[in-house]
Amino acid sequence: MSKRFAGRTAIVTGASRGIGLAVAERLVADGAKVVITARKADALDAAVARLGGPEYARGVAGHADDIDHQAEVVKRAIDTFGSADLLVNNTGINPVYGPMVDMDLGTARKIVEVNCLSALSWVQQVHGAWMKEHGGAVVNVASVAGVRPEPGIGMYGASKAMLTHITQGLAVELGPGIRVNAVAPGVVKTKFATALYGGREEQVASAYPLKRLGVPDDIGGVVAFLLSDDAAWMTGQLVVVDGGVTLTGGA
Repeated sequence: MSKRFAGRTAIVTGASRGIGLAVAERLVADGAKVVITARKADALDAAVARLGGPEYARGVAGHADDIDHQAEVVKRAIDTFGSADLLVNNTGINPVYGPMVDMDLGTARKIVEVNCLSALSWVQQVHGAWMKEHGGAVVNVASVAGVRPEPGIGMYGASKAMLTHITQGLAVELGPGIRVNAVAPGVVKTKFATALYGGREEQVASAYPLKRLGVPDDIGGVVAFLLSDDAAWMTGQLVVVDGGVTLTGGA
């Protein structure tokens, strides 16, 4: 791996496992120091060990939509590693499966709160503490469910479409010093997505031109590219990483 992120510090939310951990692993491999977040301290401790220990990574447990937690994480990054140059908003929830017409509106509000407003708040926190003066790059993890309707996860998809629009608005507002992009994964083999493929992986994958589901590293590499200087002339973009499934109309 290169050391293209040497001297830079990244904050990655929802990074005790799955896509977030894969992103953190790639960033560390490319020279970054990382501060990762999740709800459970023990899972974060295991992730930090996997990332090489406290010399390379620190974990801060808390709820992603808690503003005090956000401020603590940003401060920890700056105090520990000297900067907060990169932000990956990976936290997302989808607590229900079924038609939106039957959805409890309190649940719908919580999805928007965590998937959209929390991401905006993280940007506000890191902007005020570091990026406004020093610049930086942000990647928001959206979803192909925000590109086209997905039965059963309609509100989740709507929140990811909103996140994409937030990405574009921030890109316009924060340039030239700060770039803001997003990725839209298809079905990736994580605990979070198990309900979408569990027990029928081969059937689901058959709809993909590449004939397999994604793995977290597929997304980690693309996120690292968007954060890097290799993407220096990209901002406000949504990069779909889905094995081609949105080309075929498959599941």
